[in-house]
Amino acid sequence: MNPLTSAEHAHEPLDESLQGLPTVVSGTPTNTRKLYLESYGCQMNFSDSEIVASILNDAGFSTTRNEAEADLVLLNTCAIRENAEQRVRTRLRQFKKAKKDRPQLVVGVLGCMAERLKESLLEQEKLVDLVVGPDAYRDIPNLVDQVQGGQKAVNVLLSREETYAEISPVRLDTNGVTAFISIMRGCDNMCSFCVVPFTRGRERSRDPQSIVREAHELFEAGYREVTLLGQNVDSYKWNVDNKGQVKNPEEPVVRFAELMERVAMVNPDLRVRFSTSHPKDMTDDVLHAMAKHENICKYIHLPAQSGNSDVLKRMNRGYTREWYLERIDAIRRIMPVCAISTDIIAGFCGETEEDHADTLSMMESVQYEMAYMFAYSERPKTLAERKFEDDVPAEMKSRRLQEIIALQKVHGAARTKALVGHTYRVLVEGVSKKSDEEYFGRTTHNAVVVFPKENAQRGTYVNVHVDDCTPVTLRGKITTAEAII
Repeated sequence: MNPLTSAEHAHEPLDESLQGLPTVVSGTPTNTRKLYLESYGCQMNFSDSEIVASILNDAGFSTTRNEAEADLVLLNTCAIRENAEQRVRTRLRQFKKAKKDRPQLVVGVLGCMAERLKESLLEQEKLVDLVVGPDAYRDIPNLVDQVQGGQKAVNVLLSREETYAEISPVRLDTNGVTAFISIMRGCDNMCSFCVVPFTRGRERSRDPQSIVREAHELFEAGYREVTLLGQNVDSYKWNVDNKGQVKNPEEPVVRFAELMERVAMVNPDLRVRFSTSHPKDMTDDVLHAMAKHENICKYIHLPAQSGNSDVLKRMNRGYTREWYLERIDAIRRIMPVCAISTDIIAGFCGETEEDHADTLSMMESVQYEMAYMFAYSERPKTLAERKFEDDVPAEMKSRRLQEIIALQKVHGAARTKALVGHTYRVLVEGVSKKSDEEYFGRTTHNAVVVFPKENAQRGTYVNVHVDDCTPVTLRGKITTAEAII
């Protein structure tokens, strides 16, 4: 992942190493139909794809990396930015051409583009046979049968209950070391620039027992790191309604800090990460839970979006610049070694040069380890589209974005360089992209470290003394010296 760019990133972190690549798992011998599945966008989409693969595996589909042998092609899509949608459309046109030679091929779109573009994709452009929203994945086998019966099929109904809690995801294209666990679905925040509440529906949290059980199962299967996923993990709440009232007095109330601790206590060798946090909901109890448990990684993704309070108000973010910086101070006070990353939008509606300067000054104040940065792109159905004019010229957005990226490169490189000369506990994730003789892994701060293999094994922890770095990657050697963290 390149932590420094670009204008294509959604307001949630992307994993570009996986974006748009097919995911695969070996099917059982009885599964004769083949599924080719591509995932685009945020980590939630990759997690959802694992649920879809599980549902279809039970329905008789095995997955394949070879699109030419597929009976069913599904694209799990992202609608955060126009660029993401255009990439999916380009891919769908390629599959439409393939259907001329293979008319039996079924092509479908899942996820965030489904509800918004169902009529266009099905009827006007005729790019797909089925369209399925994020809460209707259980219905995919029935929808495929409808298509094979000669009909177009669509289900984009949103749910206030669906969490897929009891489905054991099929782990797709993984390293066998790290995995995602979805803890909640939907979003209630209604940020004015964001389509997620319209494409993924209202917020609902998953049963904490099922989350802990999944973490146990992953650890027993050899995984050593889990990332708890949600549009806003800090607002996770179990047995509490949207008005803050306890649903069942006989059941405990579980909020995010306690859930995170429960997962951390599965085993000391199971690392715990989470994404994404919302500044208005990042409470001190979460920070104290992180500080208490060594295996909860000292890394927080805290999207700022802007450094100007007036812009934040138009974004409907629910906090001011001062609130955000106070949260940064709390993180530094409770966990002095915690790494922090962010999201920043350049050129939101009404943003002035002074507003932009406030964003740059906030970056100077925080000095982020990394950032996801992009120019504002108006999305249909959002509050910003209805209420504000997209009045910052494209060339001005681009120039401001480049200034943000340039400043982050300086901060990111300085943060990386400051880690040189110390020893860190590193989880070995796999072979380095550049050399078969080296492994790579990450520190608790999410910093990537590359080092000679020696006798290390994937999925184990080693202490690595860092003696060099690039602007974004640490280099070092395995040592018997004690790690500082």
